[in-house]
Amino acid sequence: MNKIAPTLLALGAAWMVAATAFAQFRPPQVEGAWVRSAVPGQQGTGAFMKLTANEPMQLVGVSTPVAGVAELHEMKMEGDVMRMRAIGKLDLPPGRTVELKPGGYHLMLMDLKQPLVQGGTVPMLLVLRDSKGVESKLELSVPVRAAAPVGGPAAPADAHKH
Repeated sequence: MNKIAPTLLALGAAWMVAATAFAQFRPPQVEGAWVRSAVPGQQGTGAFMKLTANEPMQLVGVSTPVAGVAELHEMKMEGDVMRMRAIGKLDLPPGRTVELKPGGYHLMLMDLKQPLVQGGTVPMLLVLRDSKGVESKLELSVPVRAAAPVGGPAAPADAHKH
């Protein structure tokens, strides 16, 4: 029994450390999330939402089983041309809402494995990093829509369509 007790104590201590770290992770609030619908043969689409973090963190990754590639992208004007490019991270300052929307920051889903039909949902995993460098994951089930929900982020008239 004496040999087992230290092992149980060590396991108990490790579990407490893990439980404490998990309890300290406060995921950002997610509002108005949606994925633009995609017809058969369409290879890419965008996902959009508003994120409000409680503490300094970064969005550093995204994945979904419906796409071969999922990336964080930004669109911005460079001279007279709107350019889109992948970015490695997006800062989420505490208490400030960061909007992922058509024509700005967004999640790009490419190499779609199936059509995304309006009314369906897309499972999505956001990877977040806190100010100490600790990564956490946030699972979402995001509705598929043809356009932004009422009151949600809307595309400018000249925005690039995904």
